[in-house]
Amino acid sequence: MRKNVIQFTVVLFILLFLSSCAPQAPTDRVYGFFSGILHGFVLFFAVIGKLFNADVGIYAQHNTGFFYWLGFLIGLGIWGGCTYGGGRYKRS
Repeated sequence: MRKNVIQFTVVLFILLFLSSCAPQAPTDRVYGFFSGILHGFVLFFAVIGKLFNADVGIYAQHNTGFFYWLGFLIGLGIWGGCTYGGGRYKRS
């Protein structure tokens, strides 16, 4: 029972931390490849924030173009790799 509460609390803090990394309103900063990876990874949390009417951006509008989108796709692909590996794990 206590282990489940601790796991839930850790997951909740991780979700809150990741959703805070979502891009905000347009700024003067130019976002590049590594920002694209981060924004692609936190996309699902940004969508959840949008469902609750939060002022959270889905992607950075002021970006470097191709390399930002490449990083964004790699960030999205991280989720595919995580879900694929988790589904193949069998408990003994």
